[in-house]
Amino acid sequence: MIALPPQPDLDLASLVRTIPDFPKPGIQFRDITTLIGDAAGFAESVRRLSARAATYHPDLIVAVEARGFLFGAAMATAMGLGIVPVRKAGKLPGVTIGVDYELEYGTDRLELHEGAVLPGHRVVLVDDLLATGGTILATADLMRNVRAEVAAALFVIDLPDLGGSARLGAAGLVCETLIAFDGD
Repeated sequence: MIALPPQPDLDLASLVRTIPDFPKPGIQFRDITTLIGDAAGFAESVRRLSARAATYHPDLIVAVEARGFLFGAAMATAMGLGIVPVRKAGKLPGVTIGVDYELEYGTDRLELHEGAVLPGHRVVLVDDLLATGGTILATADLMRNVRAEVAAALFVIDLPDLGGSARLGAAGLVCETLIAFDGD
C-alpha cells in the first residue's frame, strides 16, 4: 500500500465538480466523484475527517448510506475502529432496528443491525453531504434509541443555505464539515 503524504494546503473544494440543473432545473449538484477519484484529494479528505473525529474519541464510526460509506470506511480503517452502516429499509440482512423520519414529501426509514451499536458506545456519524439535515437527525435518533452517545456528525460538504447545519445545531448535535458551498 502506498501512503500519500498529508497535503494541508490542498483545496478540496476545487476537486468537487458542480453539475448545473441536476437532478432538476435550478439545482447546483455538488458531485464528490471527482474528489474521490483524485487520490490525493480523497486521502486528504479522509485525513481531515479522521483528525476531527479523533478529537471526539469515538468507539465506532457510523456511516450513512450510500456515499457516507466511502468516507466512513476509510476513516474507520485509518483510525483502527469498526464501522456500522446505516441503510434504508430492507437493505440489511438479519434482524434490524430502525427509525422512520419525515421527508419533504413523505417518510422514509433508516435501519442498522441489531447489536451493532451498544448502549454506551460513543459514535461519530459520517456522511458526504449536509443539506437539510433530516437523514443525520434520523440517524442520531436511531443512535439514541440504542442508548449510544452521538459525539458529532462529520461531513465533507455543507450546503448552509439549505439549513442543515443550523438544524443540527438547534437539535444539540455537534456538526463539522470540510467544505461549504453557498447556493443550492
